[in-house]
Amino acid sequence: MDMLIWGIVCVVMAIAEVVTLQLVSVWFSIGALAAFFAALFGAGSTVQFIIFVVVSALLLACTRPIIKKVMCKQVVPTNADREIGSTATIIETVDGARGTGRARKDGVDWIAVAANGQIIPEGTVVQITDIRGAKLFVEPVHTPQPAPAVKQ
Repeated sequence: MDMLIWGIVCVVMAIAEVVTLQLVSVWFSIGALAAFFAALFGAGSTVQFIIFVVVSALLLACTRPIIKKVMCKQVVPTNADREIGSTATIIETVDGARGTGRARKDGVDWIAVAANGQIIPEGTVVQITDIRGAKLFVEPVHTPQPAPAVKQ
């Protein structure tokens, strides 16, 4: 009877792993398989359970950090990230309340969003502070005003 229970636990954990892909259930599936073999060779229920816990815990502790590091998705910078800090020109007024705003950078039109929520009128030169998907987050470039000419 113990072999049947461990066989069911092994299959259920394997199915759970296939469904979730979290690399957790697979270790319990292997632990259940080890307990199944212990039952097959006549070990008592307590020994079977200890084998299940020990094998599962060891596999989880030893391999999960390694596999997690290998399978961890790294953020890969794109060419667009190089545009952060550069300037663009607003070609449609940026207004978050109305959901409008477009900017042109090197001949390419982008959706523009004001980084601080302000309204930025058409024709304003802006600095790109962030890029998320196809949206440029921008803020106006503050250019110093020329000093008035001194009359002599």
